[in-house]
Formats: sequence, structure tokens, C-alpha cells
Amino acid sequence: MSSHVAIEAQGLCRTFVADGMPLHALRDVSLRVSRGESVAIVGRSGAGKSTLLNLVGALDRGYQGSLRVFGQELRALPDRALSRFRNRQIGFVFQSFNLLPNLSVGHNVLLPASFGVDLPHEALVERARTLLSEFGLGDRWGQKPAQMSGGERQRVAIARALLLQPPLLVCDEPTGSLDGETAAHILDTLRGIQRAQDTALVIVTHDPDVAAACDRTVRLDRGRVAVPAEAA
Repeated sequence: MSSHVAIEAQGLCRTFVADGMPLHALRDVSLRVSRGESVAIVGRSGAGKSTLLNLVGALDRGYQGSLRVFGQELRALPDRALSRFRNRQIGFVFQSFNLLPNLSVGHNVLLPASFGVDLPHEALVERARTLLSEFGLGDRWGQKPAQMSGGERQRVAIARALLLQPPLLVCDEPTGSLDGETAAHILDTLRGIQRAQDTALVIVTHDPDVAAACDRTVRLDRGRVAVPAEAA
């Protein structure tokens, strides 16, 4: 597989058990995403979008089929190696923010640097401050997440995902809590990083404007790819 390929999924399936019955969240999904490419994942609620995002974001290995991220079959990695891979290779923006309430904004952004990252602390702090300033939060370093609005917390979560400049960004409704102007700014920032750093960007969204801003769209319907990327 070419080193330019970020994600290669073939025959990807994910099944859960609910009330003793199998629930097929993903069925035979094939997907290829290159470095420097942005892909929107769309579909109705329950179509399998978040399940797919959790798989490519290395948060769930309970799949069938093949899923390689930068050539690495995720299911083959031991837990510690998977955590290390995810921390350095993947930035994840959660819809629910997942900020730690007991930490300040600044320390939430710095969290990815807490897991064995061999980079100067001063440089990481400078980058965290720069990201927060870029998102209009330069004066909020010492505040706690509870003191912020939902849109502000979302911007903190995005800054955290960008701290280590991962080559893959996966985002679950990254503009869902933002007003139109801020959402457009954040999307422009993500696309700018994608182009400048040859980053692969995968976004789950219900917003047609966000989907239209991506290079292509993949639509899921009841766990299957309904619209091939080439036709989106």
C-alpha cells in the first residue's frame, strides 16, 4: 500500500449485540482516504457514521475485515502500542468535547503531550497558546471548561486534537456547537492545516456546508456505503 494512503478499509464490518440480538452497525464498508484529502461522512442518525469514525480513530478494534491506518492493521496492535499509535498519529475531535473538568483549558490542550511525547515542554506550551489564540481563546488558558460555553469548549477540543500535528484528523460534528461565523473560521483552519501539513481529514457531519467544503463525501445508509466517493 502506498505511503500516501492514510486509511484503507476493506470489507469492514462492526456488529454489536443488543438484547441478545446482533446489530449490524457497519456492513462490508470499503473506504480509502489519502494524505492531504478531506472526506465528509454523512447519513441519517443510526447510519453507522460514529461507529466508522471510532474504528478509523483507533478507539474500537472489534471489527471484521481489514482496516489499515498508515499501513498499520489496527486490530494487530497490543493495547499499549495502539494507545501510542493513536496519540501520535490521530487527532480526534469528539462531539461531546471530552474535556477533563478538573483541568484548566491550557492543560486540557496539553493532554496529548502527557503520553510519552519526546518534545520540548516549552515548545508544546507555545503551540497550545498559539492554537487557543487562533481560536479566539488566548485569554482563557487558566479557566476551567465549566466556565465556558459549548462552542468555546468545542474550540478547546479542536486545539487539543491539533497539538501534536497528527497526520490524521477525525472529527465528529466539529462545528455542531458553533455559530455560523465561528464554524466557518474553524473549518477554514482545519482545511488550511490539511493542505499545509498533508493531513488526512475525516469529518462526520449533518451540515451540508461542511460536507460541501470537503474534497468528497461518503454517504452511509444502514451501515453500508450508499454513495461511492467518486460519485459524491
